[in-house]
Amino acid sequence: MSAAPGTLEPVLGRAFTAMREAREAFVPQMAPREVGAVTKVSTGIAMVSGLPGVGFDELVQFPGNLLGIAFNVDEEEIGVILLGEYGDLHAGDEVERTGRVMDVAVGDGLLGRVVDPLGRPLDGKGAIAAESRLPVERPAPAIMDRAPVVVPLQTGLKAVDALIPIGRGQRELILGDRQTGKTTLAIDTILNQRGENVICVYCAIGQRASAVAKVVASLREKGCLEYTVVVVAEGNDAPGLAYVTPYAATSIAEFFMEKGRDVLIVYDDLTHHARAYRELSLLLRRPPGREAFPGDIFYIHSRLLERATHLSKERGGGSLTALPIIETDAQDISAYIPTNLISITDGQVYLSPTLFELGILPAVDIGKSVSRVGGAAQRAAYRAVAGDLKLAYSQFEELESFARFGTRLDDSTRRIIDHGRRIRACLKQSESQPVSVLEQITVLLALAAGLFDPVPLEKVSEAEGALRKAASEIPADVSARLTAADKLSEPDRKAILEVATRALKPFQPAVKAKAAP
Repeated sequence: MSAAPGTLEPVLGRAFTAMREAREAFVPQMAPREVGAVTKVSTGIAMVSGLPGVGFDELVQFPGNLLGIAFNVDEEEIGVILLGEYGDLHAGDEVERTGRVMDVAVGDGLLGRVVDPLGRPLDGKGAIAAESRLPVERPAPAIMDRAPVVVPLQTGLKAVDALIPIGRGQRELILGDRQTGKTTLAIDTILNQRGENVICVYCAIGQRASAVAKVVASLREKGCLEYTVVVVAEGNDAPGLAYVTPYAATSIAEFFMEKGRDVLIVYDDLTHHARAYRELSLLLRRPPGREAFPGDIFYIHSRLLERATHLSKERGGGSLTALPIIETDAQDISAYIPTNLISITDGQVYLSPTLFELGILPAVDIGKSVSRVGGAAQRAAYRAVAGDLKLAYSQFEELESFARFGTRLDDSTRRIIDHGRRIRACLKQSESQPVSVLEQITVLLALAAGLFDPVPLEKVSEAEGALRKAASEIPADVSARLTAADKLSEPDRKAILEVATRALKPFQPAVKAKAAP
């Protein structure tokens, strides 16, 4: 008897037949699993026994999908760094090997997203479409795979671009006391990459959630989040997450670099990273050294920052520029962690609390700041004016300290001090207002030519703003040559100075004509 049309009998028959065939074809296989047990749980770490085959840096899994990294591999037990909330973990809980090292999701799908070092979204926008996964710990590119740093990375900050230039592929340390504008300087640099075809990665380590939210809101408001990835380990997260965060962020950045893109990564800040690593090391009973930091504290930062480079054309020509941030205590740049980072990086930008309190923003101390690479990558037009400018500013700072004692000054010294004060006034800049290359060169050239010297000091800021607006009047062919990094020719210099002279004339006091005898 055939089934009535529209019944489910034929469908069910086919389904049961397929299930029977699959059951008959299934051959059970034995899969070995290495399982251990938790012996002790402490702040951010766990001691585990019963995993004889586990390797260093291997991921292990605890109940509730909690992951950890095998960090101390001893004969009797292993010390595991926990990567998440461990409040429900107890001695006796089962631990299983995963057979892989920690990796992170990478790809274009991360652009515009806020994630944790495990690749989990924190912005409530759903799952991330990752192209692949990369280990968080990767060897730095070989020396023969690297190319010289020759292309500038414009920060949009006059004091930095002119006097402490940064190149693409450089590692430039930003250091200073608390609340001196370190993060602001780094975020302004990210804002200035809009339209520059530079991917940015902002790595927040141990920051307050409110501070990270403010940074993300600023990036979104300025339309810069679309080319930025934000990797976050908050201050109340497990110390293990703070430790792996910069490595995970660097792997995300390296994915774009290996595709031939230019990438900027900001580590905010490595002071918290060093403290998290010290905490974990002491809990794991590793021998303490200077300031209780473990002996390999230099190594963990050097292997991180060594991954920032400019790749050769054969490797795609991409670059990874690193801006690590370090917090100093009481202006002590000779402390352990600051000196480590100063020796690892290619220069530093020092932010002085004294300048900050005086309202000189950004509070860059030119005398203590240096770029060991950027001069080679700086645009030729900057080099034509920046050398004399830095010398004049350094002379001014030396002489100003003597002038405070009421010393009688000769006319030459007074002119140097007056010129230096105008340089300092012109290098001031408001937050989140990066300055274009053309405007910067116009201001710097006018400064070097002494066009600001007749302007009263209280009007210099207003005059500088008017000059920046007037930069749009510079002939198109001249501005094209400046932005194309060509050398500053004498006709171009004259054309710029003519515009600058007209723009500054209203701010210069009128010279009274001498009466006839």
